[in-house]
Amino acid sequence: MKSIISINTDKSTMVYGVNKKNKLLFLYFGRPLKDKNVFFGHHLVSKPDTDRCFETMAVPTLGGDGFMGEPMLSVKHADGNLSTELIYLSHETIDTDKNQRITTIKLQDALYPLFVDLNITAYQEQGVITQQVNITHRENGCIELQSFYSGYLNLKAQQYHLTHFHGSWAGEMKPTEERLTPGSKSVESKKGVRTTQTDNSGFLLSLGQPTQEDTGEVIGGSLAWSGNYRMNFEVDEYLNLNVLGGMNPFASAYTISNTEKFQTPALVLSYSDRGIGQLSRNFHSWVRRYNLRHGSSARLIVLNSWEGAYFSFDQNTMTNMIDQAAELGAEVFVLDDGWFGNRHPRNSDSAGLGDWQVNQSKLPGGISYLANYANAKGLKFGIWIEPEMLNPESDLAREHPDWIVQRPGREKLLWRNQLVLDMTNPAVQSFVFSVVDALKVSVPNIDYIKWDANRHIENIGSHYLAKDKQSHFWIDYTKALYNVYERVRAKYPDLTMQVCASGGGRLDFGSLGYHDEFWASDNTDPMTRILLQYATNLFYPAMATAAHISTSPNQQTGISSPLKFRADVAMTGRLGVELQAKDLQGGEREFLKSTLSTYKSIREIIQFGDLYRMHTPVDGSGWTSLCYVTGNRREAVMFLFSTQAHGRGIYPTVRLKGLDPHSKYQVEEINIGEKAHWVDDRSLSGEYLMNVGVNFDVTLAYESVVLRLSETN
Repeated sequence: MKSIISINTDKSTMVYGVNKKNKLLFLYFGRPLKDKNVFFGHHLVSKPDTDRCFETMAVPTLGGDGFMGEPMLSVKHADGNLSTELIYLSHETIDTDKNQRITTIKLQDALYPLFVDLNITAYQEQGVITQQVNITHRENGCIELQSFYSGYLNLKAQQYHLTHFHGSWAGEMKPTEERLTPGSKSVESKKGVRTTQTDNSGFLLSLGQPTQEDTGEVIGGSLAWSGNYRMNFEVDEYLNLNVLGGMNPFASAYTISNTEKFQTPALVLSYSDRGIGQLSRNFHSWVRRYNLRHGSSARLIVLNSWEGAYFSFDQNTMTNMIDQAAELGAEVFVLDDGWFGNRHPRNSDSAGLGDWQVNQSKLPGGISYLANYANAKGLKFGIWIEPEMLNPESDLAREHPDWIVQRPGREKLLWRNQLVLDMTNPAVQSFVFSVVDALKVSVPNIDYIKWDANRHIENIGSHYLAKDKQSHFWIDYTKALYNVYERVRAKYPDLTMQVCASGGGRLDFGSLGYHDEFWASDNTDPMTRILLQYATNLFYPAMATAAHISTSPNQQTGISSPLKFRADVAMTGRLGVELQAKDLQGGEREFLKSTLSTYKSIREIIQFGDLYRMHTPVDGSGWTSLCYVTGNRREAVMFLFSTQAHGRGIYPTVRLKGLDPHSKYQVEEINIGEKAHWVDDRSLSGEYLMNVGVNFDVTLAYESVVLRLSETN
């Protein structure tokens, strides 16, 4: 090797090398390495029947260096040449602060003035590394990009186990683990909008044994992009694993002139040699500090009107719900769908979407009346919008048919009775921004926006884009959406925003960069939520996970569950309420009020603490237990849920994690329901709690326990 480029965090090392032919090679990603000089003598073995050695290019290209797998970069040059072969020019590393280090590696095609910058950012404390690419050229004419992934890994192990996440509406983020065998496995979306509704771009790769919570080497990754994506895992003929992640090249050939730059989104990666538990904590720490809006501020308790009222409400309904929210101790009231449309009133999902004027019949006092009423009760006020979409039955559809994404000359395909606006059109971008802006200008005390998007794109076609740029649509839509987000954030930096897309359809690091929290699923059934939030929180932190206590029987599943169980599950995220408090029976109202008060006393532990899992919903035990521990290990909150009926006398032993073994802790049961599960008033050592553990008489499905631990010495 001529030179070594080492990318380091406190928890991992990624190594690139430049060989004698000035080719940039990918050499290593794994445990931290102190001595990188060993790579200067890196031994290369010859490939069979060739005069070349086994060398892995850092940016594999179509037609370059004999690479025959899925290329990270594929370019049709201005003269029609389909091959690209990159050589190393230079690199530089800049420390933006003590924790963030950016390395830029400059590459150029050996024959053409095509330039590729590989940008790698290392976050030291968090153990997170991002890869991202910028592409420019000075060719005589335009070039066409046909593949343009953000990042690439070449891994070597005896076995590879991939965990990916799939599902559907009301059943998102179901984990599936499989052993990778020779050939390609892709996880991708071609939906354009709601791109994580069925498959999420997040993945876990266990090197060797199947995934474990606290042991084993594992790599996690996800794409910071809300449009079409593709994650490709290819075990080649030499049993190496080639991993690619980036925007999906599906129907997205992208032409750029010699004055333009093409920039890919970040592929976010982390490595752990202590299982997926440490990997989750890496991602959570990174998200709170670098990816999430207002990541250092505690999240407030929300009462949302949707499951309590749906479309059937009037002004009195809402003021009564605000009264209930204030009495319970909520801190934000959110008016959900159904508040707009006059000529086409929004009384169902079939009309009104796009006509963002207040429905005078339902709300004669307007939004300002409700916002002021909420403020007078000590609550902040929020509102639901879906500004990228419209119903055919709306004034907007009649006035601006050219703004609609549609198949030229063909029938418009509806989904949830609605269509999608063409965000590639600057006029549409201005309209979407104006939905937020007009609300804030007319009602300045709107503090919270729930931004929804309830369908994907099937009617591919843009009135705005030129005929030879129609394949730009998939990428330009998402870039335009981000432009609108940036305009909103520039003018209203303190506005709290929730990302929602028919549930978890925009659950990705790209959208999260503009939002304070996300709605993981429209399914609020607590038993469903245990698995869903387990998988979600492998990547995304509790403080951003909106989790609401809803009615029983549950609206999505029809299954009944005790209020305590629903409350305890919701407390593991950003607690919220989504019901009519007046319908609660017996002592349920007082218990719910007590739950909100209890959550306020522990929310900073949950929202900023490190997450440890003891039992998981995929380990087959029938229990789920987890705890949040403060960074100084002085406080913790533990949750235990029984997810099935167990035999008599079969009790769970919970060995906590993350505590200080040398400290003693006072253990207190909180949010107690009909019976207490903890009566021991002794102080117990962290060593005892973690190694011996504690037992609970929790044998019936829908039983749960919450403990608070406080250091006493």
